[in-house]
Amino acid sequence: MEQRTKQGIILGLHYYPNGTEIAEQFGGGWRYALMPNKNSDELFHFQENQIQPLTPEELFSQIRAEIEFYQQQITILQQQLAVVTGGFTNA
Repeated sequence: MEQRTKQGIILGLHYYPNGTEIAEQFGGGWRYALMPNKNSDELFHFQENQIQPLTPEELFSQIRAEIEFYQQQITILQQQLAVVTGGFTNA
């Protein structure tokens, strides 16, 4: 789970058995629930053949950007902690 694709992040999957009403409505087989990005409140469903994996370069770029974002957040929190503790931390 949480695999990154061009459509978004995979959150889960459902199996729609052939011969059921939901399979007749949406198509049988596996359906993947994806969120376009981590800050989205939308959820989309795709069949397996509709999902496009990221290239290694795209995946690297996304992960690197996320690491940089969280490193900035850590720096901000460390600065706030230093203010609250008067510069003394037990780290």
